[in-house]
Amino acid sequence: MNTTSCAAWATRPLRVGILGGGIAGATVALRLTDMGIHTLLLESSTGLVNGPPICHLHAGGNLYREISDEQCLTLLRQSIASVRAYPHSINRRPTVIAVPATDPGDPLALLPRLHQVVREYQLLADEDPANKVLGEPEDYYRCYSREQFEALASKPQPARAHCHDDWIIPLARQLDADKLKFPLILVQEYGWSLFRMAATATLALNNSPLCDLRLNTRATHLEQRECSWLVQSVGPQGECVDEVDFLVNACGFRTGLVDDMAGYRRERLVEYKAAYLARWPDTADWPEVIFHGERGTPRGMAQLTPYPGGLFQLHGMTDTITLFKNGLVASPGHSAQPTLPEAYRQQLNQGWNRDDAETRTQRAIDHLARLLPDFARATPAGKPLFGAQQIPGSDPKLRAADVSFEGHHYARVEIVKASSALTAADRIIDKLSGLGWLDSSGPLSPDLTLVGRQTAAEVENTAIQLAEARGYPRELAENGW
Repeated sequence: MNTTSCAAWATRPLRVGILGGGIAGATVALRLTDMGIHTLLLESSTGLVNGPPICHLHAGGNLYREISDEQCLTLLRQSIASVRAYPHSINRRPTVIAVPATDPGDPLALLPRLHQVVREYQLLADEDPANKVLGEPEDYYRCYSREQFEALASKPQPARAHCHDDWIIPLARQLDADKLKFPLILVQEYGWSLFRMAATATLALNNSPLCDLRLNTRATHLEQRECSWLVQSVGPQGECVDEVDFLVNACGFRTGLVDDMAGYRRERLVEYKAAYLARWPDTADWPEVIFHGERGTPRGMAQLTPYPGGLFQLHGMTDTITLFKNGLVASPGHSAQPTLPEAYRQQLNQGWNRDDAETRTQRAIDHLARLLPDFARATPAGKPLFGAQQIPGSDPKLRAADVSFEGHHYARVEIVKASSALTAADRIIDKLSGLGWLDSSGPLSPDLTLVGRQTAAEVENTAIQLAEARGYPRELAENGW
């Protein structure tokens, strides 16, 4: 990852239109405006980055045993760039990978990949010290044998965790070693606050004279011209028609609708998912905990993501918790847009009813309590975080994806993980440079000038306002680490 600062300028007046203000669209807008490019950003909802839940960087792909080593290294590189682009959105606490005794997997099988990730991280840190955002490379992961794990159960729990062992102590006190395979692996897989990311983008783009941000606005018609696009939209100010030199489709799981409007076909999957919120009266500093499991089975992966104040975000990779029956759909032959079942479309558009939310949240609590018995005391703590994720192509295991192009003037951002957003933005910059529309004196830095002016306090305060306005607990926006 070459991170030299880049000087770039438009060789002629240039305006880029972006449809969709989620993580992808907002990040592209940040990159473009940071480089002095006039940007039109249309978002159909009330605010930016208002999509599916995120909980961690995926800095090394450690949650996914089934993906390739190359995808893991790509996710590492993208995650490092994302930390630099969104520095005030990171929850700096580790993740523990645990393999239940009932799972066919072997935790030792994870070590060769971890060695590769450490080597890559060391290379990136040597290339540019600013890339050392996950701590020292030699501290990226640590293995705990059963003996080491059980010995920590008798150690006092500090008020705040300061070292690897401190993070393991609450697990050693709560988990039954007979139900686990060893070693347990602690890895510097940090948390990522969706709301502080939204606040970062909102503050930066609202303060940029180069960004024409229109909320509650959706495109209704596209017309391609020889060297531009006409975008017809409807919003609070009524109907409007704008001409842009280049069009970016960043509509998330609705990307296919814009492809259809633009006259392009693209094979893709869409998957509906949800995460749940619970409060658990345990005052220890908890890491994120991943209990590996076979996706789609009753013993699917269980995930415990900590936030301040005893709030936890829960995933259970079964079709009665995080996954949904018939919730993975493919695009049909006549359209680029997969169609989810009507019940899920209603939830996406209108929200959840209380009974469904509490039922699935309780299932998530029970799923964690199989391995963490005291978690049975947890109680539901609000509406689910939910949404649909697009996956380009036909492989549901794909996790590292960014952008594809049609002709000279159209890009579709197809990220599966949030950490891929900056890579997508940079590839769009490369495309504009290749068209001769930008002059560039060097490779791009992940650091964004607009974001660099922000303070952690103003980002957190804005994030809390966004969380509460959207009906979620403020702890999801707070930085407890």
